[in-house]
Amino acid sequence: MPRLLARLLPCLLMVAPVLAVAAPAGSAPELFGIRIEFLLFALVLLGIALFHRHTFNVALTGAIVIVLYKLIFTGFAAGPGFGGFLGHLAHEWVILINLLMMLLGFVILARHFEKSHAPVMLPSYLPDNWLGGFVLLAMIFVLSSFLDNIAAAMIGGALAHELFRGRVHIGYLAAIVGASNAGGAGSVIGDTTTLMMWVSGIAPADVIRAYVGAIIALLVFGIPAALQQHRHSPIIKDNPPDVRIDRVRVGIVVFILVMAVGVNLYVNIKMPELGERFPFFGVTVWTTILLTMPLRAPDWQAMRASLKGSLFLVCLVLSASLMPVDSLPAASWETAFGLGAISAVFDNIPLTALAIEQGGYDWGVLAYAVGFGGSMMWFGSSAGVALTNLFPEGKSALAWARHGWHVALGFVLGFLALLWLLGWHPHEPETHAAVTAVAVSAVQTG
Repeated sequence: MPRLLARLLPCLLMVAPVLAVAAPAGSAPELFGIRIEFLLFALVLLGIALFHRHTFNVALTGAIVIVLYKLIFTGFAAGPGFGGFLGHLAHEWVILINLLMMLLGFVILARHFEKSHAPVMLPSYLPDNWLGGFVLLAMIFVLSSFLDNIAAAMIGGALAHELFRGRVHIGYLAAIVGASNAGGAGSVIGDTTTLMMWVSGIAPADVIRAYVGAIIALLVFGIPAALQQHRHSPIIKDNPPDVRIDRVRVGIVVFILVMAVGVNLYVNIKMPELGERFPFFGVTVWTTILLTMPLRAPDWQAMRASLKGSLFLVCLVLSASLMPVDSLPAASWETAFGLGAISAVFDNIPLTALAIEQGGYDWGVLAYAVGFGGSMMWFGSSAGVALTNLFPEGKSALAWARHGWHVALGFVLGFLALLWLLGWHPHEPETHAAVTAVAVSAVQTG
């Protein structure tokens, strides 16, 4: 019985935040005062936690059941019946396609990087004790500040695979995800949520405040994770003497990243409305992959192996988008903290959109919370799903919570330190037209 409780407790704690955002009582069917949609989504999360070898089947089944329930009983925000469902997909398809293309595209990128043999040379430049593992996490943190957090996590995973000869501790996997998400939390080009804030009129100087909490969180979870990894499998520094770096593959990796980030920034600054109607980011990643095929063949087998894991996240995000979350509690630091905790199991994009529409937040605190909070569970962020496609042993909610405890501790202590050092300074975003004009002027002159 105690062992059963030990397995169920993390699952119950994972479900609790979802019920906390349940829509208030109304005319839709309810059970114990909670909308049925939230209970179905909670069951999906429980299934993912308990049956981690069948996560795709659980997520797909859950998405189908939730769609059928809404078709029959409640309808969708876009309207009733099948037409309402199509209207919902018309609103969400850009996010879903972008997500799928990015997850699969960055698998190809990670394999290009690994096959370039550049990661094999890294041990020569890192300390051979636990500090080497921590320095790698710091490198991922910095990379994520100007790259997409999925790319940073995938590059970090490829480096860790070589550094530790494939024996990467689950606690260290959680730390890689934490470093990639924390590094992007204070940069308007490092995460989808912060980019949303920038496009909505929130100044980059307001978002960058998140780095105060993110750096402290990195120290809190990074040191224990590096020690875990060192005990599990230390850095091996016996690099083969005949290894040569494939500079063409390294160039392909750089080209993909530069094009993806550049096009994404251009679209969101010059024509943000169009960016909401077409998946430019994912299409750019795949266009560059196809253009570079004559130089080096992509590893299609790695992409096929990751397809089911990528579709898992698409199903989960679709289910989350169907939840009737149309309002949030009053803007406060407590609400921001709650949104961060919910982000561990719930898509942070709609939550961030609601918070921006509501206004009245300290945007640095909110950016830290929603950007880093998803690291506390392997499926809480796209970076976590992408990394566990490479390391399937991480697809266990129990193991992630048990060995990655330091990430949750880092989230809490980083949040409290951010409040204590900088305080809570809420304000409304500037008008969209004004911030776009400033951003365009900066790009043209700088």
